[in-house]
Amino acid sequence: MSQQKPLILVSNDDGITAPGIRNLIEAVRSLGEVVVVAPDSPQSGMGHAVTISKPLRLNKTDIYGDILAYQCSGTPADCVKLAVDKVLHRKPDLMVSGINHGSNSSINVLYSGTMSAAMEAAIEGIPAVGFSLCDYAYDADFSLSAQVARKIAQNILDRGLPASTLLNVNIPKLVAHEFKGIKVCRQAVAKWKEDFDERVDPNGRKYYWLTGQFVNNDKGDDTDEWALANGYASVVPVHFDLTAHHAMPVLNSWDYSLS
Repeated sequence: MSQQKPLILVSNDDGITAPGIRNLIEAVRSLGEVVVVAPDSPQSGMGHAVTISKPLRLNKTDIYGDILAYQCSGTPADCVKLAVDKVLHRKPDLMVSGINHGSNSSINVLYSGTMSAAMEAAIEGIPAVGFSLCDYAYDADFSLSAQVARKIAQNILDRGLPASTLLNVNIPKLVAHEFKGIKVCRQAVAKWKEDFDERVDPNGRKYYWLTGQFVNNDKGDDTDEWALANGYASVVPVHFDLTAHHAMPVLNSWDYSLS
């Protein structure tokens, strides 16, 4: 009896035509049966948004030749939901998201559409990982990222992941001989210090453009930010249980009587 190939779902937030997803598809296509469901336009910064106020469109495309691919009018989370419910004939063995143009390290994981696609898959019980390259250029070199993606995808297929856990993988902008390896890390405690630039449109009306500076005051050498700054790809295990378990004893000590 022939063994069924692993089923691999691919999505992203930069859109189905982005170079990053093309490189990710090529990185994993020999590992199993690949199916692509990705946004039909860029959805960066959408986080875990889902579409509830307008119809979703799902159209088959031959952009990747013999690989089954669909473009979706919705968000990255929408793409995974539709893939699971309407496209796939069985539960995927792996879901990979990316390769994102730009870092999703530290606090960026909360805003990332790339990671939200992987998060949605993890919620469905699918082993999932999001990949990001720390280079925003459209013509970025994804060769190193593709190697990292293939290695980690193979590890997940071979070994699985802990329950309710997905991976956030970021790759530094380096050439191969500068790359030091892959390091498992914690998420750095860092944030964006935002500033809204006030501008005036041609009609004299004010509008605002989000700008800001990334501030990292976490000096630990076990963080994703440290790893990326020192030539490593960072692998951060993430889970979708947002309960602050360490705070529960404190809250349980409060007086909740209403009299």
